[in-house]
Amino acid sequence: MNHAAIQIRDLCYSYDDISVLTDVHLDIFPEDSATIVGPNGGGKTTLVKLILGLVSPDKGTVRVYGNPPEQERIRIGYVPQYARYDAQFPISVFEVVCMGRLGNSLSGRYTAHDKELALASLDAVNLADLSQRPFAALSGGQRQRVLIARALAAQGDILILDEPTASLDQQAEQQLFTLLSELNKKMIILMVTHEIGVSPTFFQRIICVNNRVHLHPTSELTGALLRDMYGSDLRMIRHDHRCSTEGHKYD
Repeated sequence: MNHAAIQIRDLCYSYDDISVLTDVHLDIFPEDSATIVGPNGGGKTTLVKLILGLVSPDKGTVRVYGNPPEQERIRIGYVPQYARYDAQFPISVFEVVCMGRLGNSLSGRYTAHDKELALASLDAVNLADLSQRPFAALSGGQRQRVLIARALAAQGDILILDEPTASLDQQAEQQLFTLLSELNKKMIILMVTHEIGVSPTFFQRIICVNNRVHLHPTSELTGALLRDMYGSDLRMIRHDHRCSTEGHKYD
């Protein structure tokens, strides 16, 4: 734990002279699990882009395993919020996962090793039996797991997910977090979310992003912290295992 896998120092970033991130200092260590939260426009997506090496900071540095992120991009698996695809395009689950191996072969063709890794990745998300099923025929939760398998096929050390629970029902969401718990034993998990309630149940730390970035243990997630991040109009809603007949009540 002495060496950070992701290290950000003195980082500033602007779009068209509008400051998005200011004086960011952040360390993410091997086997960390952290959720990235904050208001819309606060800089969450920009922070992820900087870690992926898709944009460069105006000031400061981003290092992934000691190198600029563009040099270590193959070690980062990324699962986008929405998979843009043509529902009529005849692509199988297996073919989607094989795409995670692109860039690993000079010939541009999938090797036997690539295919073995794709099948192993599908097995890791419990979808090996659906490998030949059309991707478009899957449920939302199954498609999300296929995209995770695609990221795993790259054999990276870091998995970044952008709003992966946005279109999932409660059962699919629970299956996702069970999977992430297993994956976190061997890789870093970072997840962008608006659903603050999931944070204490799985993640070790919370990365709060609203122009500036602050890192907290999940035990520090309080109403005061959320009001500072989202504004004074925020109300906390308590969700017990049973709702009263009168409906929800505000704390």
